[in-house]
Amino acid sequence: MPTLIDRYRLMVRMRAFEAVCAEGVKTGELRGELHLATGQEAIAAGMQDSLRDGDWVVSTHRSHLHAIAKGVPLAPLLAEIYEKPTGLARGKGGHVHLFDLERRFSTTGIVGSSLPVALGHAYAARLDGTDDVAIGITGDGGTNTGQFHETMNMAALWSLPLVVLVENNDYAISVPAKDAIAGPGIAARAAAYGAWGRRVDGTDVEAMATAFAEAVRHARSGAGPALLEASCHRFRGHYEGDPDHYRAAASREAMTSMGDPIAKARSRLLEGGVADADLTRIDAEAAAEMAELLSTVRAAPEPNPADAFTDVFVGAGR
Repeated sequence: MPTLIDRYRLMVRMRAFEAVCAEGVKTGELRGELHLATGQEAIAAGMQDSLRDGDWVVSTHRSHLHAIAKGVPLAPLLAEIYEKPTGLARGKGGHVHLFDLERRFSTTGIVGSSLPVALGHAYAARLDGTDDVAIGITGDGGTNTGQFHETMNMAALWSLPLVVLVENNDYAISVPAKDAIAGPGIAARAAAYGAWGRRVDGTDVEAMATAFAEAVRHARSGAGPALLEASCHRFRGHYEGDPDHYRAAASREAMTSMGDPIAKARSRLLEGGVADADLTRIDAEAAAEMAELLSTVRAAPEPNPADAFTDVFVGAGR
């Protein structure tokens, strides 16, 4: 069973990984929007313990940390984000279309669309007679799509092994959740489908790990779907370059000062007797690891224009 320091190390590595992703925006190496999950590390880190190789995870446009939690290797993951031929999809999917069949991980950039895909994987597990589960991840904005309701309805009707994980960072791009979500909250919607439902503090990695484990156990047992709402904070704008004018400076400051999952875990570790020097060393090791990884990815060849039309259709090209 991972300890808090193990989870701290994982969260620090996750944040360091996204920091080198952001470097590519500054240099122009990454094209299109880049969506980072800085401040949401505890959710992905809390998932890792409960996931098996046979479980599917279907994520969103903000997916890097979920990929790491599912065991996607960092080198091809970063190479795909940097649009290199050494990437997961030879650089043709990019950051929004990550896919790793071996690790059973995929993403979709269309809001809410991760859920019906995960539903399909859950149905496949039922047909195959396994106890695998599917995890469909969305944000608070995704719960206002028809796909959320259709997925929950069908999963409950057929008692499918599905966990719907909602990362509620209080903003659907720039729209506050309080202005868009009616009723007592997202987790409370589970009752309408007779499903398991819970809200958890997604900035507390230990609480997240406990709640996610319970949701997965419920789904894996054959008792039907689980809906887990994890509250969190998105420290950066919706995408890199977003002016983020819709949130007051005081609000952003409060998020980072009171809702940083890494700072919370660090404080708890220090209170438990872990030396500050040991945690600082973990921080430095993560930064060095990712700097070396970025150097390796940057040294990889650029895409060959002659390969532009390969991998488009089955049987075309490689």
